[in-house]
Amino acid sequence: MSVMSDRWIRDRALESGMIEPFVESQRRDGCISYGLSSYGYDARVADEFKIFTNVDNALVDPKDFAANSFVDRKTDVCIIPPNSFALARTVEYFRVPRDVLVICLGKSTYARCGIIVNVTPLEPGWEGHVTLEFSNTTPLPAKIYANEGACQFLFLHGNEPCETSYADRAGKYMGQRGVTLPRL
Repeated sequence: MSVMSDRWIRDRALESGMIEPFVESQRRDGCISYGLSSYGYDARVADEFKIFTNVDNALVDPKDFAANSFVDRKTDVCIIPPNSFALARTVEYFRVPRDVLVICLGKSTYARCGIIVNVTPLEPGWEGHVTLEFSNTTPLPAKIYANEGACQFLFLHGNEPCETSYADRAGKYMGQRGVTLPRL
């Protein structure tokens, strides 16, 4: 496997719709940067958030996650309570080629503020909006800015296509749109 360059990412995004909408260069005009970078793509967070709250003293159970543990907000700025988290999604819709694995890392701007962005790998053949988890590790409320950079995706190209893709397995998060809660 090798990490793919900006030229490879641009070509795939424009030819096959691998990333839509696609921003061909880094944008940083008074915002947290997003768009095509040297060896990756900095995605934006949309304005849809699910902010964790435990008003009902629910148990966090990945096999039976209580949807009422979240408060839904559509906003330009999301405030995450101290030591809590919020779910969001990328503005961009991804279509991962069968010979590519995509790894995501958080933006340093958020990491330096104690805000961690967590995303699992995007598997070959998967497509959808990427659900993002923002963890506020600080004892203070934290801001997340919609329509600005949230994380960087790195594209790893395999020597050959995988034998069984996410699409072949009919993965449970295939084609997700919007912020998607855990599924069993």
